[in-house]
Amino acid sequence: MEVTHTRFLGFPHVLQGRRLCIYLDPSREWHPQSGVSATLNRLWGWLAEAAAALFDPSTAMYHAVGGVLHRTQGTPTIVARDDLPALRVTTATLHRRTDARLDLTWRNRGEMIVPVVRLLSDLPFGATESLVPLLYLIDYPTADVATPRAFGPVRRHAPLGPAFTTMLIAAALRSPADSPQYFVLAVPHGAGGPPHLLCGRLTPAVANALRKVGRTRGTALDLNPTLLDVEVPIEWCNMSDEREAVTTRRDVDRPVNGFAGKSVHVWGCGGLGSWIAEFVVRAGAREITICDPGVVTGGLLVRQNYTETSIGETKAQALATRLRSLRDDIVVHVAAGAIPEDLSAALDADIVIDATVSNAVTTLLDATAEVPDRRAVIAQVATDVASGTLGLVTICPSRAGSPSSVDDRVGRVVGADPALELYHGLWRDPLAGDEIVPTRGCSVPTFHGSAADLAAVAGVLTSLIGTHLAADSSTAGAHLIALPHASAGPRHHFVPVTAADISEGLAA
Repeated sequence: MEVTHTRFLGFPHVLQGRRLCIYLDPSREWHPQSGVSATLNRLWGWLAEAAAALFDPSTAMYHAVGGVLHRTQGTPTIVARDDLPALRVTTATLHRRTDARLDLTWRNRGEMIVPVVRLLSDLPFGATESLVPLLYLIDYPTADVATPRAFGPVRRHAPLGPAFTTMLIAAALRSPADSPQYFVLAVPHGAGGPPHLLCGRLTPAVANALRKVGRTRGTALDLNPTLLDVEVPIEWCNMSDEREAVTTRRDVDRPVNGFAGKSVHVWGCGGLGSWIAEFVVRAGAREITICDPGVVTGGLLVRQNYTETSIGETKAQALATRLRSLRDDIVVHVAAGAIPEDLSAALDADIVIDATVSNAVTTLLDATAEVPDRRAVIAQVATDVASGTLGLVTICPSRAGSPSSVDDRVGRVVGADPALELYHGLWRDPLAGDEIVPTRGCSVPTFHGSAADLAAVAGVLTSLIGTHLAADSSTAGAHLIALPHASAGPRHHFVPVTAADISEGLAA
């Protein structure tokens, strides 16, 4: 709803001083079939809450720039991850990653110099679409440039406009001719906390005019628009503000948070391992080591996490390329063989996820059970050969026995329980027809399963492993999971294994 006065200026849920935002998410809150009466009732409720001062800026929609998400079509997205220096005026640099993305940094690693000005007040009317009124709003943020008339208190600080224009001209002079000039405003947020970052761009024509002014009149001057002799529009860039103090991760309080900051090994980059590795990286692991000397072929693309451009590469190398594309800060190590050459370093990781389904690898891991200083949790994952809709993850913390002893105990418990018949096949040899032979001739039999099935199984298993890492407990055992379209049976079952269980199994 739009009003003709500015009495609501500075309230939460008010855009540009005059627009009352009565629906924060219209796609969920607004029902067209309810008619105009429902909208009027909603407006009445808004007015009642506003009159009673029930809006909480810390939880309500309260944007530092008048509730307006400035964006000019065709401008790049600016990615900000570094903390803002505590300076009133400073410079940053922009590094071009793609035509659609520029990275903002205060580490002088970019190609373009950007003035940064920390404002003393928010901009409740927005930031306008032209440089001249913006220069006025910087010092008089509650001035209604549309009328124009001043509203609210007068400026109580030294003007920032001259410093901003000086920095603009100086930055333009240090940039190539015919290039645009970017700038950043750090706008205080009414609810407190870190300032909101707003990035604007001046066209090459305006930037060239700034360079001409700088060469003829110097940089330390108030920017009189008549000096430029051109229109002075501002192109606002989309800002992807990813500073930790500003943005809450969308996976917060989820099981995969157990991987955050962890060192992870994934051995085997096939149907399960290739997906698990990606989920682990997205979950915030500090570093990941992957190994699989197998070569990507076209037939694998129907269910493994690779693309046409990966064909011919080893799985580990192809997957490493993908993982590095997911996060700038992830450290990816690639082992040349089926397992890392430095086994002691692997055992010092937070977790080793074995997705090889290899007897030889299991034998090797069994030998590490007696290593006294083994730090890594060992998790072995597998799926069923008949459908790829079942999942098994065996959890073996340090000093909790060998993976084989845990697996044997779980197999006996599951095999003796008729209610878990769905999972009996995970501990028996494949029946006729369970496996698939992809190519006639000397082709290794493999399991049935689609990308949708295996990604789903891998996702569930990753979350379950994450719960163990988050709990930081020494609980050993195995999780059994089934997708909704698997055969009848429990969708999830955990079988715990104690030291006494393992001793009993060894005695038997």
